[in-house]
Order: sequence, then structure tokens, then C-alpha cells
Amino acid sequence: MTEAALKPLGLPKAELEQLFATLGEKPFRARQLMRWLYGRNVLDPVAMTDLSTALRERLAEQADFSLPTIHAHEASADGTRKWRLAAGGGQLIETVFIPEVARGTLCVSSQVGCALDCAFCATGQQGFNRNLGVAEIIGQVLVARRELGLDAEGRSPVTNIVFMGMGEPLANFRPVVQACRVLLDDFGFGLSRRRVTVSTSGIVPQLRRLARETNVALAVSLHAPDDTLRDRLVPINRRYPIAELLDACWEYVELTNTWTVTFEYVLLAGVNDSPGHADALVGLLGGRPAKVNLIPFNPFPGTRFQRSSPEVVDAFRRRLLGAGLRAITRRTRGDDIAAACGQLAGQVENRVLVPLGQKPGQPRCDA
Repeated sequence: MTEAALKPLGLPKAELEQLFATLGEKPFRARQLMRWLYGRNVLDPVAMTDLSTALRERLAEQADFSLPTIHAHEASADGTRKWRLAAGGGQLIETVFIPEVARGTLCVSSQVGCALDCAFCATGQQGFNRNLGVAEIIGQVLVARRELGLDAEGRSPVTNIVFMGMGEPLANFRPVVQACRVLLDDFGFGLSRRRVTVSTSGIVPQLRRLARETNVALAVSLHAPDDTLRDRLVPINRRYPIAELLDACWEYVELTNTWTVTFEYVLLAGVNDSPGHADALVGLLGGRPAKVNLIPFNPFPGTRFQRSSPEVVDAFRRRLLGAGLRAITRRTRGDDIAAACGQLAGQVENRVLVPLGQKPGQPRCDA
């Protein structure tokens, strides 16, 4: 490979066509390459037999199709699988596959660490090092598909992609949007817009921008029904409070013709799980295109929070349902290998420890 390596992996079709134009090739070569990469899981240009011999040789010499290296792999008793992938400089990111009866969900990371410092999340406690490139994001999907193989009908078990791994996706906007385009493209992974979900803690300007760039499913990490509590749990709320965040959510629904926004709500014992909190949540979301995903807290080393009891979780959900708000309780998966929601930590070096939305010198947020 030459020093000026071509980097086609993860590029959306339009950008890949531009890359081929600089090589003096026709635009349809981009579509051919995408079929090999994403439709057939072939990364060796020599095996791409419908490309010209000269183009295959050039790609073999100059293009970088390398995938993230697997540092470790763990399998949960419930079938969940987690890969720790090298991200350079001794750093590791984590990618999780969750098999279910009717679908298989791959949870991908968008950053090495996270700068949002959410008090109940292991990733946020790691600090932040850097954004992942689009090739590193799409590379996680390709690694998982390679490792999982095909099912009995010759299809990949990965049917859904969620940007819910390490990092805040909207703080790494362009690579995440590029990856979404490849995931949705018929010449890419060909996924339905309803099978790709971007989750955000609420960077409002980027959320408004997202509505103009893509129309994937949206999930919002809410976790509190009022600004006083959310300021403590999700520091970005100090910059973009709940009312402003919800305005952006409803705008997203309108501009993208989305059916609903999923609001994620981690239940923390004695912190945000009272009947009053449930009623306040109904006041925020009632009558709106909203669904609440209740998540029992998943503990990690050093946390001071505790999981709400099953009885409290059930009572909270029934209170939402009784008020006409759609609500489900997410079943905990992969917690025996620290792969459950909020447990991904990876390995983050040379960390930036000033959280996004917090000024230098302010204490780290905690409840």
C-alpha cells in the first residue's frame, strides 16, 4: 500500500463515485465496489471479478480495506456477543450483538470514550479521546457480520444497527451520517430506515441538522423529567434544556415523517423512579409521537447508583401506560460480560476529562 492510500471503506455512494472519477473511472464502478464490500463481504480487490484487471491491481496496491482488529471477544449466557476492537494507540472500543427471535441488533460505537459524562454510564466515566472515522464505524458492522457468519437461509443475522455504543453520535456528526447513508443504500447494506437508529443525549443544533441529512429512527437519552434532575444526570442538559430538546425532537418527526421518537429512561433507585417522576414524564410526552424505553440500571465498577427493583420498574411502566403513554421495559442482555446498556467502557487513553456542556474547573456531575 502506498503512503497516499485510497480510503473507500464507508464512503457513501456519491462520495465513492467522486473518488473513482479522480481515478479516471466511470461512476458505476462505485456501485460495483459497494456490492462486493457490503453485499458479499469481500474486501480483497483481487477477488472482485467484474472490475477490470487494471483497477483491481490499483485498488490492491493503493486502497485501504483493513478492518478493526479484534482484541478480545466475549459471549454471554443469553447469546449476546461483545467484541473489543483496537482503535490505535492502545485504545479499545466495544461493539455488541444482541440476538432476538425476529431480529439481530448490532450496537456500534461512534467515539473512543465519551465527553458527555452522564453519571450512570460507564463510557462517560472513561473520558474522551477522539471521534471514530466512517471506515471505523462501518468496519464494526463488517467485523460482526464476518464473525457471525450466515444463518441457515444464507443471510446475515445482523438486521438492525443502533448507534448506542461508546460515544455521543451527534458529536461525531459527519462520519455518523456517512455511515447511515451506507447502511440505508441499496448498494450498501440495504437496511430500512426503521432498522437504523441514532441515539443522542441531546446536542440540539446537531439534532436539527440531522433531520435535514437523514431520516433514520431517533432515540433520545432523557433519563429525567425535569431540568434540575437532568442537569445532574446528563450534563449536556445545562446547555440544551429539556424544552429545547423536545422542540428539536418534534421537528425531527415533522421533517422526516418519522412515526415516533424513542425516549430512553434508565431507572435509578431512589433517584428518578418515583410515581411523581412518572407523572412528570407523562406531562412532557403525553399526546406526542413518543415511546418510552424503560431501562433497568446496569451497574459498573465505581458507580454509586443502584437498580430500581422489578416492582418499582413495573409500577413506573404501568403508571405511564395508564396515562396513555406508550412504554416498554427493555430486557437486560449481556450484563454478565459488561455488554448491557451503559456498561461499555473499552479502553480510553490520553483522555479529555472536561465534559461537553461543562466548563473547565466545574466539578464532575453526579447525583
